[in-house]
Amino acid sequence: MTDSVDFWFDPSCPWAWMTSRWVDEVARLRHFEVTWHVMSLAVLNEDQQVSEEYAAFFPRALKYTRLVAAANELHGQAMVKALYDALGQQIHPGSNTNPDEVIPAALAEVGLPASFAAYADSDEYDRQMRASHFDGINRVGQDVGTPVIAVNGVAFFGPVISPAPMGEQALALWDGVVALASYDGFFELKRSRTREPIFA
Repeated sequence: MTDSVDFWFDPSCPWAWMTSRWVDEVARLRHFEVTWHVMSLAVLNEDQQVSEEYAAFFPRALKYTRLVAAANELHGQAMVKALYDALGQQIHPGSNTNPDEVIPAALAEVGLPASFAAYADSDEYDRQMRASHFDGINRVGQDVGTPVIAVNGVAFFGPVISPAPMGEQALALWDGVVALASYDGFFELKRSRTREPIFA
C-alpha cells in the first residue's frame, strides 16, 4: 500500500515532466495523493563547471522555479501542481522556450493574475525554493538531478523514462521501481538513453 508520495521537479526538465506524467497516471489508478515540490537545476549546478549552452539555460529555468515557489507560498500545494502542469504543457509538448510567452499563458490557465509573473524575476521566495530543493536532493545525494521521488520516506532519483507509460504498464513499472527503492542496499541501475523525450 502506498501511503505517501513526494515528487521534486524542475519545471524546465523534460525528463522530470515525462516522469511526472507517469506518476500522475499511477496516482489516478492507485488512488493516492502526490505532494509536489519544486527543485532547481540552476541551484543544483551553481558550483559546477558546465557548458556555456547549459549555463545559458539556467536563468530561464530559474524563472519557472521561482514562480512555482511563490505559488506554493501564496496559494498552497494545489496551485503548485496546477502551475507545473500549465507551465509544462507550454514548455515541453508546446516546445516554447520563451518565458515571456510561457508564463502569461500558464498564469491565465490557472487563474492567477498577470501581475503574478513578477515573482519569476524576484528572489523573495528563494529561501523557500532552495529549502525545497535541498530537502529533495539531500535524500538522494548530490550526484543526481530531477526528478526525485519519495515513497513512504524512501527516496530515489528518476526513473528517467520516455515515453510515459500508461495503464497496466505504468503500474508494473511503478511496482518494480518502488520494490527496488525499498531495498536499503540498492543504489543504482542505469543504461544510456537512446531516445529523446516523447511527449505524445
